[in-house]
Amino acid sequence: MNATHPTPRPNGDETAELRVLIAAPRGFCAGVDRAIRIVELALERFGAPVYVRHEIVHNRYVVDTLKAQGAIFVESLDQVPDGVPVVFSAHGVPKAVPAKAEMRGLDYIDATCPLVSKVHRQAERAHEAGRHIVFVGHAGHPEVIGTLGQLPDGAMTLVESVDDVAALSPPDPDRLAFLTQTTLSVDDTRDIIAALQHRFPTISGPRGEDICYATSNRQDAVKAIAGDCDRMIVIGAPNSSNSLRLVEVAERMGTPAHLVQRGGDVDPVWLTDIATLGITAGASAPETLVREVIDAVAAHRRIVEDVVVTAEENMVFKLPRGLEPAAA
Repeated sequence: MNATHPTPRPNGDETAELRVLIAAPRGFCAGVDRAIRIVELALERFGAPVYVRHEIVHNRYVVDTLKAQGAIFVESLDQVPDGVPVVFSAHGVPKAVPAKAEMRGLDYIDATCPLVSKVHRQAERAHEAGRHIVFVGHAGHPEVIGTLGQLPDGAMTLVESVDDVAALSPPDPDRLAFLTQTTLSVDDTRDIIAALQHRFPTISGPRGEDICYATSNRQDAVKAIAGDCDRMIVIGAPNSSNSLRLVEVAERMGTPAHLVQRGGDVDPVWLTDIATLGITAGASAPETLVREVIDAVAAHRRIVEDVVVTAEENMVFKLPRGLEPAAA
């Protein structure tokens, strides 16, 4: 922590200082930072417009900022005209998407997070080894759609809960592997994996955890402060899996939590009758929105800020070949 804690005054005294615990790490991860940079560099290299299939990351502020620079976001390659570049989002895409782009002669740039690409490669290896894959994830999420689309239909089975594990009837229970979405709840996923290993003792798993370092770190940071908070605010989009998980982590610790996208979403009612507020941000939320939310809180209460550091992050992912920024 980087500040002296004030002595909390009794709840209900709105003239008292509000202690604001700011989780660290929070906000952008290396995969998100890389994906946004890819779109920016594509705009510099090719000029506007550059098309992006699906939101590059799940954050409206980021998407609107890139739109203002000339990016056009679409949900299907059918919406991309001939002769313009297209970027695939950080969540990854089924193999059929780049295949279709190549068939049309489109220039495409894959901004898939390298940690998601790692799961794709693991899926291919398990399939080549003759194993049916049980994939732990949330149905309909772009990352899940992209991962399932790496293999032929029927090669993977999606499970979302321990109950789903109990209902599994794989063709060969002794030839199974499991993989997971990278942005899940660490605790939920641990329970599901334990259920899989209990029911199918020979199931094969990845050498390391599939849940990405940033997801784990942000959940750990929430766990470190939630017990000291009367309420928490999580900055992120409603379709952001890792942001929703942060809300769940706080609430499981008994701390009411609210998901907001901007400072204007902060309800002053949340700031009454509390002495300590926690703030964090999902991996696709920029730091400027964290500051905006803190300023919105400060407009209603006198605050003292503490940054609670639970991990240091220095991960950097390489850009795709040919998109490296020009030397100064």
